[in-house]
Amino acid sequence: MRVIGLTGGIASGKSTVARILQRLGAVIIDADLLSREAVLPGTPAHQAIVTSFGPDILLPDATIDRKALGRIVFADPDARLRLEAITHPAIASLAEELLAEARQSDAPVAFYVAPLLIEAGVTGRVDDIWVVYADRETQIARLTERDGIDREEAEQRLAAQMPMEEKATYGSAVIDNRGTPEETERQVTALWKERIEKSPR
Repeated sequence: MRVIGLTGGIASGKSTVARILQRLGAVIIDADLLSREAVLPGTPAHQAIVTSFGPDILLPDATIDRKALGRIVFADPDARLRLEAITHPAIASLAEELLAEARQSDAPVAFYVAPLLIEAGVTGRVDDIWVVYADRETQIARLTERDGIDREEAEQRLAAQMPMEEKATYGSAVIDNRGTPEETERQVTALWKERIEKSPR
């Protein structure tokens, strides 16, 4: 089974594209969902995060307050590296388990959806890379609306990632998600027919 990395900048529309691919028959493994599972209370990563960042980043139910932790790591590159050193191996372990399960299925392809696929240096885990593209202003507009943050915080988050124009150069396919949902769906469906249905396993 082929494994394709689906990546893109924050608020570029990776989840939207992943939902389309799932409807078409792909197995979707979402690193964002795994990142939540990897740090649940009782996990080694959860304990390591609390040890590193202190109990103030916990909610009353002992889960990680992602917004509080985000404010710390997006403002401090060293803190972000510290967090990634804890979470990336835990996410990778969960991803490998799901990929092993997917290989037992009849699905023609699995998409590993990861915003930091390239930055984290895990491109070797995938056979190909597709990039979901949106320009900077579109990202900022979506991010401020989606997360209820101001422009300054949105720009801080964008600055923590590889610029979209650079990221797009890594993709064998680039999906332009600046337009309507219908336009995005047309692009993804065309790619599926050309790259997946017509391609031998």
